[in-house]
Amino acid sequence: MTFETWLAFLVASFLISLSPGPGAISSMAAGLRFGVPRGLWNIAGLALGIVLVLVVVATGLGALLAASAGAFTVVKWLGVTYLAYLGIVTWRAPSHAIDPTADAAALRGSARQLVMHGFLVNATNPKGIVFMLAVLPQFIDPARPQALQYVICCVTLLATDLVVMTGYTAFAAKALRLMKKPAQMKAMNRAFGGVLMAMSALLATFKRAA
Repeated sequence: MTFETWLAFLVASFLISLSPGPGAISSMAAGLRFGVPRGLWNIAGLALGIVLVLVVVATGLGALLAASAGAFTVVKWLGVTYLAYLGIVTWRAPSHAIDPTADAAALRGSARQLVMHGFLVNATNPKGIVFMLAVLPQFIDPARPQALQYVICCVTLLATDLVVMTGYTAFAAKALRLMKKPAQMKAMNRAFGGVLMAMSALLATFKRAA
């Protein structure tokens, strides 16, 4: 992989991370409910999901998943169900104002739960796998060792996603300081929950390329 190719992939990685999607909404929801420090556990889970997707694509399993109607349908509906679950949980989250200076241990959601939530958001998104199948091969030189190129792409995408998702989380966490009334927190919870459920419905309509 030449420097110019890597630079092009770096730009593409930022565009991929910045584009609205389940990961961005998950990061903002975590930032809103838990603040930046605990929201980073959600980002760690999202990163693990990205690694899994890249491994699936790099080993050729992504192509098999995209070609198998049965496997694709199973993964798709896992993603649909999980996004809907996250939307419902966020919608029904406590509507009392959250004190951003409160002890993190008093907030609901363990680090393990946040990591698992983030992981499942990316790992159960077949649209992401199909998208990676369309993007990654354009930056991989078949005449050079492919394993190293995939590692470079993985590290690059993880770094850009970390920066962008941390930004989304911090942006949402800032809103905590404005949440002085339970009605405001309730409105924000329902806004994020509604978006997650809308994304679940949108993913349900996603179809395999013929």
